[in-house]
Amino acid sequence: MHQRVLIVEDDEDIAHLIELHLNDLGCTCVWASDGEAGLAEALGNRFDLVVLDLTLPGIDGMRICSELRSERIYTPILMLTSRADEIDRVLGLELGADDYLTKPFSIREFLARVKALFRRVDSLRATPQEDGKTIINHGGLTIDRMNRRVTMRGRKIELTPKEYELLLLFALHPGRTFT
Repeated sequence: MHQRVLIVEDDEDIAHLIELHLNDLGCTCVWASDGEAGLAEALGNRFDLVVLDLTLPGIDGMRICSELRSERIYTPILMLTSRADEIDRVLGLELGADDYLTKPFSIREFLARVKALFRRVDSLRATPQEDGKTIINHGGLTIDRMNRRVTMRGRKIELTPKEYELLLLFALHPGRTFT
């Protein structure tokens, strides 16, 4: 693996622990210790994953996630936070996070989730793009790949980035079974 990972975490010990284990996977890590620096890094550079704390000095993780998605940056986001309430988990995922893990956390579970996100992205990148289809129609479903819009019988369907990518994968491979 040679993925670049942005770690946005204000706790230096946790950030270094994450970096140590991601380095073992072959990842290159960049650490931002506050929300402003994290948002600037994510907007200004290409990353394969963002590990995002929610409670940060300055801009919080929810706003960072929302800003990235509004800028059409679909880098996978793994929220890693002490905020374990259901409302926080649901809100984080609804704003566009791809996964949510609460502190304290198991390093093995964290690494398994990171590997799963990398596998999914690799699988999506392997999706044939040379088919030339910018519009996919199936029954009443229309997927506009150029604008990342989905409609069903003419009605716009709101999807999270993860939902859109999964729907596109299934539409490009009808009848195929995925694990």
